[in-house]
Amino acid sequence: MIECLNLTKQFGHFTAVDDLTFTANQGQVLGFLGPNGAGKSTTMKMITGFLEPTSGQIKVCGHDIAKNPLLCKDKIGYLPEGAPSYGEMEVGDFLYFVAKMRGIAANEQKNAVESVIERVNLANVYYQDIDTLSKGFKRRVGLAQAIIHNPEVLIMDEPTDGLDPNQKHQVRELIINMSKEKTIILSTHILEEVHAVFDRAIIIADGQLVADNTPKELEKQSRYNHAVSFVTELDTGLLNEIKALDCVRDVAYDARLKETTVFPSQGLFIFDDISQFLKSRSVKVNSLKMESGRLDEVFRNITQDSREREVVK
Repeated sequence: MIECLNLTKQFGHFTAVDDLTFTANQGQVLGFLGPNGAGKSTTMKMITGFLEPTSGQIKVCGHDIAKNPLLCKDKIGYLPEGAPSYGEMEVGDFLYFVAKMRGIAANEQKNAVESVIERVNLANVYYQDIDTLSKGFKRRVGLAQAIIHNPEVLIMDEPTDGLDPNQKHQVRELIINMSKEKTIILSTHILEEVHAVFDRAIIIADGQLVADNTPKELEKQSRYNHAVSFVTELDTGLLNEIKALDCVRDVAYDARLKETTVFPSQGLFIFDDISQFLKSRSVKVNSLKMESGRLDEVFRNITQDSREREVVK
């Protein structure tokens, strides 16, 4: 549904996106992750036709956006960062305006507006000027205009920015439900959304693709993958005993939280070993768990490695 081939965007001497290649398929939520200035928003703007690539090719639903820009844009719903709108318009009037601009037939506009109002929960602000809305409601209006024409492709830049926890949950549920029949590309700085929403995640750093995998596979790159954590107060002797076990690579102890994290030797499952050791020493713990990995650590390592390679060049 989305194909980006050797995509590059330069602003003068600065390269914002550097030879980026990836695809996104129908029924998939593809996440864009990366530090500020990595090139995520620039890539989204090129896919939606707001920016022209310096080089490379973009296809939307099989159509080259350079050759068929209007046809491609008709298939896309776009929620940009900031989601500009007409602040002096009421929410309802604005959505009717968008429905008309999107080519929705006059006899279908009422149903389209009412449907999106319900899905994004905007009924309470229907007659309110957009300028008077809170940041969260403005974000929801932006989401409403992006999906009002039921696009095949949905591209969203930080869709839950400014929303409270309940609103974030509602938007995530909406995204998951829509993904069954659409292709969705979504950028975020909120790593908890990776597991909540993404089927696949791309990490971009310095305009280049540095990782492309499922959230679970990315977590396997974390040193916390299969690590065992437990909460109790331990003396130095017991910590050293645990560290000396053949299955253990390293041990970390947080004195403030009284939490011990035991890192396994490469690829090993050590939960049973650590559990048995604690039992044999009559150590009582408040909790004992095995971790799947930490995406924030993987993210830092991957993007840091990218910056270090750039310095070496």
